[in-house]
Amino acid sequence: MYGEDEPAEYVYQVVSGAVRSYKLPSDGRRQIGAFHLPSDVFGLEPGKTHRLAAEAIIATSVRLVERASLERVAGTDVQVARKLWAMTAGELHRTEDHMLLLGRKTAMERVATFLLEMDRRLAVAGMIALPMCRRDIGDYLGLTLETVSRALSQLHAKGILGFSGARQIVLRNRQRLHNLDA
Repeated sequence: MYGEDEPAEYVYQVVSGAVRSYKLPSDGRRQIGAFHLPSDVFGLEPGKTHRLAAEAIIATSVRLVERASLERVAGTDVQVARKLWAMTAGELHRTEDHMLLLGRKTAMERVATFLLEMDRRLAVAGMIALPMCRRDIGDYLGLTLETVSRALSQLHAKGILGFSGARQIVLRNRQRLHNLDA
């Protein structure tokens, strides 16, 4: 979609698929800041350039809106301005939750929180079809691939979740998962 420090000329909305926003620090370890799923808006920047890079992680369709025209309309249409405010506040809320997750939770708690978020955002007919791989999950949660895999295996062994394919997860016991998230 765009690279870090590129001009922020557009605002994006995921129509289908999934996008990850990430940063590559000088040490080369990727940090994923967010996963953008259908109907999510991303690329709203306070400055003139993107602070993170964004790329599709599966076949993805996005809607683009020119930032300058969106700003003009928001300046004259109160409903559009309110909608932008609500989207920005929602993104801030998710970012704060992510920051708290990284700073205070154990590896198992992080994975449980992630699964509950994906259940809320992606579940269809009781199944979560994850568009991201385990390495992406690790880079989002500040964990290694091995730690994510181990946590998922432990949750499976405890009967909390089941697998119906490499990225298809069925939550069998949400209450126990919520207890781990607490």
